[in-house]
Amino acid sequence: MKSRILLLFTFLVLISCKREQKISSSDWTLISTRLQYKEERGALQLKSGNFTYDFKSDQVPFKKIILLNASMAGYITELGAENLIAGVSSPEYIYSDKIQNLLKQGKIQNVGNEQKYEVEKIISLKPDAVFTNYVASFDNTYQLLKNNGIKVIFLDEYMEQNPLERTAYIRLFGKLLGKNKEAETKYDEVEKNYKELKQLALKAKARPVVLANIMYGDIWYLPGGRTTTAHYISDANAEYILKNNTEEKAMTMNFEEVYAKSAGVQYWVNAGNHVSKKEMLSMNPLYSKLDVFNNGKIYVITGREIQKANDFFESGVVRSDLILKDYIKIFHPELLPDYQLTYMKELQ
Repeated sequence: MKSRILLLFTFLVLISCKREQKISSSDWTLISTRLQYKEERGALQLKSGNFTYDFKSDQVPFKKIILLNASMAGYITELGAENLIAGVSSPEYIYSDKIQNLLKQGKIQNVGNEQKYEVEKIISLKPDAVFTNYVASFDNTYQLLKNNGIKVIFLDEYMEQNPLERTAYIRLFGKLLGKNKEAETKYDEVEKNYKELKQLALKAKARPVVLANIMYGDIWYLPGGRTTTAHYISDANAEYILKNNTEEKAMTMNFEEVYAKSAGVQYWVNAGNHVSKKEMLSMNPLYSKLDVFNNGKIYVITGREIQKANDFFESGVVRSDLILKDYIKIFHPELLPDYQLTYMKELQ
């Protein structure tokens, strides 16, 4: 099973943390219940999950940053701020041509991977900030970076289940990187597109039933009814088989449990990164028992993939409008007759 399939499962299996109470002050810009920031007298205060940060006016915008998560590259590329990146981890997972070219030129350094970061190299690059998802096992690494005067900013955009809230993280990156105008313009564009597409989907005459994800070993990680995938399917005016579920995490089921819920399913989406139905069946012969496998349509998320790098996990975190557009094209092709899929493609 390819590593990108495992990454997809990681996105959907992770259990969301207890949400913090929203800050009531109108001075705060609320991205989501997990993320908010406030500007006062040129200083910037940030609350991200359980972490708080205070940046003085002379500390932002950052001039040099390091990314320890490939998904965050999507925000940087949408802002055209690739020149601010001094280092990235696991560059093989980054899709951006510009970042890859900067890596080849030595202008961006490889600083390790999720198994082991090259701490000395990170320190030697003297970044203003390191952006990463918080992983408790790396606490010693984080502290070492902080001891050397490096800001370590924990962002958990992957835990946001509302597509537009995940997109909205670009507004924070805009503040921190001196790209505020570009960030607000991009967010407004995506939000406008998303809402218009959602209204367009309501014009469809049919509301097909949809299955999502695939099995990993003996377990099917089926997205809960309040996950990002479920939101996209609903906003595209289709009926997800777990529409009444209230979980923001993946539900673990065996094949028989999913099979029992699969009657009437017409579309199967996010079916990993298989290359053909034949190859899919070779990985798990049980799929042949599903009516949707034999008579429905199956879509994978490899429309923009180069080896280990998949743009669905990169620009897709910002361009929620294009992901929604893909789903609408899949479920209601008559509504977008001239549109070609961006991140997804049909499995033959």
